[in-house]
Amino acid sequence: MSTELGKVLRAWRDRVGPETVGLPSGGRRRAAGLRREELSQLAGISADYLVRLEQGRAANPSSQVVEALARALRLTEDERGHLFRLAGLALPGAGTIPRHLTPGVHRILDRLATTPVAVYDAAWTQLLANPLYTALMGEWHGRDLNAAWRAFANPHTRVRHTPESNGALQTLLAADLRRTASHYPNDPALQSLLGRLRSHSARFAELWDTGAVAEHQAARKTIDHPDVGALTLDCDVLQVAGNDLRIMVYTAQTGSDDADRLALLSVIGTQALTE
Repeated sequence: MSTELGKVLRAWRDRVGPETVGLPSGGRRRAAGLRREELSQLAGISADYLVRLEQGRAANPSSQVVEALARALRLTEDERGHLFRLAGLALPGAGTIPRHLTPGVHRILDRLATTPVAVYDAAWTQLLANPLYTALMGEWHGRDLNAAWRAFANPHTRVRHTPESNGALQTLLAADLRRTASHYPNDPALQSLLGRLRSHSARFAELWDTGAVAEHQAARKTIDHPDVGALTLDCDVLQVAGNDLRIMVYTAQTGSDDADRLALLSVIGTQALTE
């Protein structure tokens, strides 16, 4: 049984070309836009669940699922609001972290296809990454999509750290989460994250309780990549005015060996991701 929610999901899926989201567009395609499997991958939900949503066989999707679909479909603010209403949900209100990517932010990523770029929300949860960023840093899932969780709970990373640099990163993230909690006191996902971090990491609890203070600075990071070797890149974090999105950008010095390795990765790494 089709529903209005299912109809708009199919219509919006049909208008998003695969090349728009960095997917190959060749071969026979029955869908005018994204295939269900492609949208489900972009939104981080199962293809079967998306089928049931479109066919009206799944009711009451969570706000997290609706938000993820709105990002993957590149909806405007008005379209996002319409999607929430069709799902029977209220739009996230004041005191909750903005997680919607505006068309302008999507266009920024589109124009930086040869640069590793990812977008994080104010709680440092990755919302979107372009194929080159994923090829560089690896693909994260579940709780590991949150940079703070990785820093305190998951030691496996391609970024080369010393004890000093790791400690500085942890201090920075704890301080940033404290600021975020003061700005968005009613965000349930943030409160859940803070609870998990406190129970899992004595280091995080100590930094939180002592009120650690730090500001994000531009940095040079060395990433040990399994295919192209070590790359030393500049890492800058840009903040989007009005919604606290953080755009993380990695760049290499022009003409350097690191630039050559990054160019190689843009070929072999992104091919592997889209095959």
